[in-house]
Amino acid sequence: MTRFCLVLLCMLLGACTPVAMTEGPSVANYVYRIGSGDRLKIQTFGESTLSGEFAVSAEGTIAFPLVGDVPVGGKTVTEFKDDLTQRLGSQYLRNPRISVEMVNFRPVYILGEVAKPGEFNYSERMSVFALVAKAGGFTYRANQSYAFIRREDETEEKAVRLTSATAVQPGDTVRIPDRVF
Repeated sequence: MTRFCLVLLCMLLGACTPVAMTEGPSVANYVYRIGSGDRLKIQTFGESTLSGEFAVSAEGTIAFPLVGDVPVGGKTVTEFKDDLTQRLGSQYLRNPRISVEMVNFRPVYILGEVAKPGEFNYSERMSVFALVAKAGGFTYRANQSYAFIRREDETEEKAVRLTSATAVQPGDTVRIPDRVF
């Protein structure tokens, strides 16, 4: 009988192996980087033909008049604005004044133990809890202490401890696991 109890206890403990968790990026210190699927609004003051909305291609570029394909993937909005200003100023315009703003971010995805899993619009400095709220909240079976997050440029998901400051990044897939007990 004691041997049976010992085997049963080992099986139960084996089923409850803890998940190796990491700390996710914080909403407070997250720096947004432009990526494929984003839309940018570029305004070149005094030059209506060099203004408009531009979609970032799968290659991480935009097709901009005069200068052609401009790499934007992985840059911040400020870095891209400075690069485009330099490109236009070096060959085409004297003292170009440019403004760049995000029109549309890549979507984020949530699945698992939420009321309405699916694709949602990303908003700047979004937390996992804000995404869960957009998805109708946790189900009664949800484990609210951690989530599995797969970043857009990664192939494996990672367990991340949930806090009110855990950031979601555009293109992320978040999976809310169920509770064991």
